Amino acid sequence: MKDYHISKHNSFYTIGLNYKKADAEARGKFSLDEVAVKSLLTQAKEQGIDGLLATSTCNRTELHGFAQHPFQLIKLLCDHSNGTVEAFQEVAYVYKNKEAINHLFRVGTGLDSQILGDFEIISQLKQSFKRSKELGIANPFIERLCNSIIQASKRIKNETEISSGATSVAFASVQYIMRNVENVTDKNILLFGTGKIGRNTCENLIKHTKNPHITLINRTKDKAEQIAGKFNLKVKDYGDLQSEIRTSDILVVATGAQKPTITKELIYTNKPLLILDLSVPKNVDDSISDMENVTVIHLDHLSQMTDETLERRKQFIPEAEAINEEVKNDFNQWLETRKFAPVIKALKKKLKTIKDEELDYQSKKTVDFNSHQADVVTNRIIQKITKQFANHLKDDSVDSNSSLEFIQKVFQLELDEQ
Repeated sequence: MKDYHISKHNSFYTIGLNYKKADAEARGKFSLDEVAVKSLLTQAKEQGIDGLLATSTCNRTELHGFAQHPFQLIKLLCDHSNGTVEAFQEVAYVYKNKEAINHLFRVGTGLDSQILGDFEIISQLKQSFKRSKELGIANPFIERLCNSIIQASKRIKNETEISSGATSVAFASVQYIMRNVENVTDKNILLFGTGKIGRNTCENLIKHTKNPHITLINRTKDKAEQIAGKFNLKVKDYGDLQSEIRTSDILVVATGAQKPTITKELIYTNKPLLILDLSVPKNVDDSISDMENVTVIHLDHLSQMTDETLERRKQFIPEAEAINEEVKNDFNQWLETRKFAPVIKALKKKLKTIKDEELDYQSKKTVDFNSHQADVVTNRIIQKITKQFANHLKDDSVDSNSSLEFIQKVFQLELDEQ
């Protein structure tokens, strides 16, 4: 990647883990909250890394960036999470350069999502880029790559039906409730946590169950009240959590806590209680599964559910992949132009030096020499010459490396250092 003049480091890596090999417990150890992500990016910048994205969702935690060696990124992740290098090696993956680019395209366009066609990841990718840019660790490569993936995602969503029907974990949870709970409209539902998944679950519950008995609880009551006001729902204080659980038939947990917030001590029920844990790390203590009358379902189980809609979406994978390839090819062409940009820049500088020397000579030798007009004409000639070289280098049939070497040799060019 250094040849492309986009980073002082040699390679672009993706390091991370996802739902395919890492269960919820393992993913929880490597999850990063907002504070941890900012701290990680800040430390990376201090270490001289000049382009890095960090994404941490319920399904995956990944770093995408430039480094001399992937261990730099692995160590950053372990330093800012509860994971270890040994645990990482058991469940993780490392992609380099083109493979890393391919992987990020698949992630950003829903083709690598736990639920096929789940496009929530693209908003998280946008947020990751915004954060990196604000912290000064998003170079032109990172920006162009993110914009290309956003473009591909938009096209796939508009031009295929791979996202037909609801596809998110939030919808899968509501689908599970409707399939497994009789008379769901009459049940008491408690939603604990009003982050993005919590909000989406709330909207799906209202839309599909028509249930008027939904209560919201959040550690920060203001956030719950904002959502409740939108849907005309009840809000209770965090201190009422235990009493509200006891009167609930369904508990949906979607908090961002790093440790279980729902423990045995909070639960006492003599009637069936369904608990859906949509959090990573898990927010419902494992021991609760052994309690009488209690059923605990984690998002990993929800994500494995398939239905006719999902099977139908699979038909559109080839179309989506074709769009990905098209946009990715455009990105790679842009990347190739970065390889010879310094040579074209040096060539233009050399031709300008030759021009300036010649015009200076002619102005002293020729009476009434029109310096301004000569400058305009020669600048246009330089522009046309450099454009011809650029077009030559862009030609797929040309060995650009040999051509670049030849141009540098003929014109004795000195390239600016990165």
